[in-house]
Amino acid sequence: MELKFSVAARIAKPVAQVFQAVVDPGALSRYFTTGGAKGRIETGATVYWDFHDFPGAFPVWVVEVEPERRIVLEWAANEGAPADGGEAVAAQASYRTRVTMTFAPLEDGRTLVAISEEGWRETEAGLRASYGNCQGWTQMLCAMKAWLEYGINLREGMFK
Repeated sequence: MELKFSVAARIAKPVAQVFQAVVDPGALSRYFTTGGAKGRIETGATVYWDFHDFPGAFPVWVVEVEPERRIVLEWAANEGAPADGGEAVAAQASYRTRVTMTFAPLEDGRTLVAISEEGWRETEAGLRASYGNCQGWTQMLCAMKAWLEYGINLREGMFK
């Protein structure tokens, strides 16, 4: 069975504003990357994201950006958290997963954001990792919605 998932949300803001909230590291750091983001998401760039729940900035490779339509990223597969032997598992996980984000304008002025991720090895560790990332991307969409629509940072204080 191929390990992959897709999550989506409708954000009550225009596509241009929602897209910028992802590609701009300052904006992304305000609602998602709790430890900060460095580098603007542009085709061919390597950016760095840091999270309080997974400390230590790590690289995110930007494969492709179609402004206000699509972002394709790759990052190292994380097959476990340090508390459950993740460091040893991560050392063995020398492969990447692919994340695709799409942004579609809706007739009522909202934006449909969909995020899919694929590429884990078909193992127990890969399955656990895919579930964890599915949770993380769902949190990202909820946090982005709360931030853009209401100015609330849902992740503030959540992990630290």
